Amino acid sequence: MESYSQELYAKLPPFTPIIPISLLPYIALVLCSSAFLLGFYFTTIPKSLFSIHEIFVALLASVLAGFGVVALFNYFGVYV
Repeated sequence: MESYSQELYAKLPPFTPIIPISLLPYIALVLCSSAFLLGFYFTTIPKSLFSIHEIFVALLASVLAGFGVVALFNYFGVYV
């Protein structure tokens, strides 16, 4: 005899992602390339004691790299 939760589970439709899996390598390429270019730009900015511009560029590069790596992992089937 199946429990109530097993019946509900059997009736659920299969999971479909919002972003198609076929787009993930392109998204990963764009995000990781942008992060690389921003990282290169960050190394060429004239250094000062404290600059909001440096922090903004570094944070943006970090966020883009993070999402790019997650998109790449998901494309290869490592769902993180």
